Amino acid sequence: MRAPSRIPLLPVLSLVLMLASLSAPAPSRAQTAQPDPSPNLPLSADERALHVLNRLAYGPAPGDLAQIRREGVKAYIDAQLNPASIPLPADLQARLDSLPSATLTPSQAFVQYGPPSFAADNASVEEKNRSRQRAARELTPQTHQARIWLAAQSPRQLQEVMTEFWFNHFNVFEGKGWDRYWIADFENKAIRPNALGNFRQLLGAVAHHPAMLFYLDNWLSSGVGAPEARGRFKGLNENYARELMELHTLGVDGGYTQSDVVAMARVLSGWTIDVQGMQHGREDAGFVFNPRRHDSGPKVLLGQTLQMADGAREGERALDLLAAHPSTARFISTKLVEYFVSDQPDPALVDRLARRYQASGGDIKAVLRELFDSPQFWDRKNYQSQFKTPYQYVISSLRASGTPVRNVKPVDNILYQLGMPLYGWLTPEGYSYAQSVWLNPDALLRRINFAATLANGRTPIAREAGVAIAALPPSERPQAPDPRQMLETLGPAFSASALEQIDAAPHAAQAGLILGSPGFMKR
Repeated sequence: MRAPSRIPLLPVLSLVLMLASLSAPAPSRAQTAQPDPSPNLPLSADERALHVLNRLAYGPAPGDLAQIRREGVKAYIDAQLNPASIPLPADLQARLDSLPSATLTPSQAFVQYGPPSFAADNASVEEKNRSRQRAARELTPQTHQARIWLAAQSPRQLQEVMTEFWFNHFNVFEGKGWDRYWIADFENKAIRPNALGNFRQLLGAVAHHPAMLFYLDNWLSSGVGAPEARGRFKGLNENYARELMELHTLGVDGGYTQSDVVAMARVLSGWTIDVQGMQHGREDAGFVFNPRRHDSGPKVLLGQTLQMADGAREGERALDLLAAHPSTARFISTKLVEYFVSDQPDPALVDRLARRYQASGGDIKAVLRELFDSPQFWDRKNYQSQFKTPYQYVISSLRASGTPVRNVKPVDNILYQLGMPLYGWLTPEGYSYAQSVWLNPDALLRRINFAATLANGRTPIAREAGVAIAALPPSERPQAPDPRQMLETLGPAFSASALEQIDAAPHAAQAGLILGSPGFMKR
């Protein structure tokens, strides 16, 4: 995924030297020249505040640490677990509402950007190509803009973190055919509203969405010998059934067999997309169950026999079984621990979360509260211990520097260069969050280059596409971030030696040193 082009090296030797230290773990320090704290010493109040902002949010934005100092860590966590209690800023809501894509149903997006809008057969090649590329030119940038705006600026930070987590868990690649039209609705209707809800409801919302049905080909699947199993709908397709068990619920070692995969595929035969309804512009067209493509015979799934007169209900019952399975509880708990605590999950903590998952009936909020209350989450060895993914790094840089996102294309470009384009992972397992995937010399140098563009105040991210800085009124011109303000924003993120190097550097280089320091590369 990474672009092969060479990038210029910043002539800041101290920055490169600091980045080199990322290859070896280093204990964090407060913003004083004191010895490293004992590994058994509890986190200080400011360290606890930074820890929750780095894990429940995409790092601190100006004022966040001060807010937690006033209100306390517990109050912050409680509020983040209840995002509806946190109002979105009016200007952010207005900008989101201004995006035409924000209100499009899957059917509307299909009609406006999909095959019904394509140029006629007798049109020129250029006209045909342009009509087929409209979604990529118009719809995709709006989808990306909304995600970046919310991640960088929404005060409902945990909801955005969990939206990214669950989208990655239920990954859909926007470059596959019709999925480009439906990615925004998939995230806004299936993922975000259920990100802190009940796992079974989330699983069902994903299973019914045309984006997932198309991505993993279940919309084509028909029971063998079903009345309408013909043409491209002839035959059973096992893609979604396999990934549903291996990646979405039970996990690869979750106790299912190939026979269970086939049974699951038969259960979900006839779960398809109402393409005809979409083509005719019916606004509620999306998922549809077609009984004439369903395998109505008996199935044995995970040791239980399923055969219902209502084939659609048969699929719902199968999702019930998967969501409630002990292997699902353990698989989801493991992934949550890997994301929020450590790349090497503590088995005791996984067990604790899995028990809470089962006792609560898959209540995501309850499982997260258990995680945030655990001693492992607050252990000093897990503080500033995880290397940020490219997405986490870019969003946290925008937040820490106070950079407004008026042009999403440069953000897309840097995410592509760093190997993590939005909605850009081809295969269904999603991106890895492990340090071993993202920590390498090429990626570090690209991060340095990005840090420099944010630090010099001339980043194209902060101005509308095609607008030169000189053309803007002085009051609207992007400003270089204030390094003193950034240090106050980021609190105890830096070692004493890093602070010394930042203080010794020319003022114009300090913001870049902050964003390129080991303390900022980790969370």
